[in-house]
Amino acid sequence: QVQLVESGGGLVQAGGSLRLSCAASGSVFSVNTMGWYRQAPGKQRELVAFATVGGTTDYVDSVKGRFTISRDNAKNTVYLQMNSLKPEDTAVYYCNADVSITSWSTVTYWGQGTQVNVSS
Repeated sequence: QVQLVESGGGLVQAGGSLRLSCAASGSVFSVNTMGWYRQAPGKQRELVAFATVGGTTDYVDSVKGRFTISRDNAKNTVYLQMNSLKPEDTAVYYCNADVSITSWSTVTYWGQGTQVNVSS
């Protein structure tokens, strides 16, 4: 069994910063692409950023220049540094990871979600 454990959400004023963390643990053979999604009330879940094991990253346009995704492959952990936060960034943020549980089997896992609230 594999678990993704998230931390770092909270309440912050507009213009502030937060850092989210997500660690994969359990029966992990290797962790491939890791990413962050978010879902605001009444909206669909959207991909915010992802990072491949090789270091390729990409972001949704609305966070480019403000958010930075990074990962520590040795710790199977992905981070999301969020700067210059805006009220429209308010959402539940979910970690996502493609985990190889054996050399021939890959499963996509989700974290439990962490709430980010940005006040104006």
